[in-house]
Amino acid sequence: MTRWLTVVGIGEEGFAGLGRAARRALLDASVVFGGERHLSMLPARIRARREAWPKPFDVGCLDAHRGRAVCVLASGDPMLFGVGATLARAFAPEQMRVIAAPSSLSLAAARLGWALQDVEVVSLVGRPLAALNACLRDGARVLVLSRDGASPAAIAGLLNERGFGATVMTVLESLGGARENRIDARADAWPREPVGALNVVALVCRAEPGRSLPLTHGLPDHAFRNDGQLTKRDVRAIVLARLAPFAGALLWDVGAGCGSIGIEWMRVHPGCRAIAIESSARRQAFIAHNRDALGVPDLQLVAGRAPDALAGLPEPDAVFIGGGVSVPGVLDACWATLREGGRLVANAVTLQGEAALVDWRARHGGMLTRIALSEVEPLGGFDTWRAALPITLLDVTKPVATRPAQ
Repeated sequence: MTRWLTVVGIGEEGFAGLGRAARRALLDASVVFGGERHLSMLPARIRARREAWPKPFDVGCLDAHRGRAVCVLASGDPMLFGVGATLARAFAPEQMRVIAAPSSLSLAAARLGWALQDVEVVSLVGRPLAALNACLRDGARVLVLSRDGASPAAIAGLLNERGFGATVMTVLESLGGARENRIDARADAWPREPVGALNVVALVCRAEPGRSLPLTHGLPDHAFRNDGQLTKRDVRAIVLARLAPFAGALLWDVGAGCGSIGIEWMRVHPGCRAIAIESSARRQAFIAHNRDALGVPDLQLVAGRAPDALAGLPEPDAVFIGGGVSVPGVLDACWATLREGGRLVANAVTLQGEAALVDWRARHGGMLTRIALSEVEPLGGFDTWRAALPITLLDVTKPVATRPAQ
């Protein structure tokens, strides 16, 4: 198959900064697509027709040019939060080639002397500011791709709100170009004036005591706004270990309460996805708050009661049922939609719920675990153990059907 589509990464130096292969591709192209800023960087000797991306953005406009020499201009490395990744989902690898330039992240790491593999990266382009919350840990180094010149001030405001006012911020403007500039200040002393629209923000995170959350499963209960309908910290860590999240996997959190299981599932890896199903309007508000506060604004909230609210949802890789296991049809609906090889974990605290799990295990297999936790509490002038309600946990993997050989 002919590679008719070439994606060219271009930096602040414009056409003058491109290598020989990128220049040749542009000189030979019949049409060049890109943003207006990128297209304006091309010299007059590029004879190709110049087409700005449609609004709203859509790569479908390239279909009419299949088989012709087409170039697409992108910032820096097109495969790093760039249009190249979008094109790779729409066109076969045999149809396109990518000529990358240094990314803004590579340039930022070079200026700062940071090892790029040790840095966390967040893009705010087309994403809420709350996505940054997932990376806020004491000592973390974070590179943030800003959406515009107002982003640094917004980031500083978020850091102060979250108890990270001592974080050192470095804004790098127009990296790689003649107007490159650097601004350094703490978040709690950040000037509020906008900076250049093309900027990367580097953070060396410093937190107030008690404000930095751990990387492990089982965040402190106080990290979640709730009304008591919360899978407690130690049980949550056990549940998440049994659910076994992995990159790209989708979780249904059924009877989500304040959303703690789905939120911690998504914090494991940027590719993890979750849908929280909750019928209480008050708890839906808790979920909406908690997902932003803990840095997973993409968690999907479905208002409704299982099993009816499950209709039409995408096939999950894992299901957690934290409430409602004794409601007729809930276990059956979750099991029917769960992908083969997927995991179902369910908790029960009532005799009726436990009976439903025991019956389910008798028909479908799996493991039942009794979790009984006690904490020390004062009793008069002494201390004693105060037991929490015991929890029965079902953990079952859906079998993979045997299919006849082809």
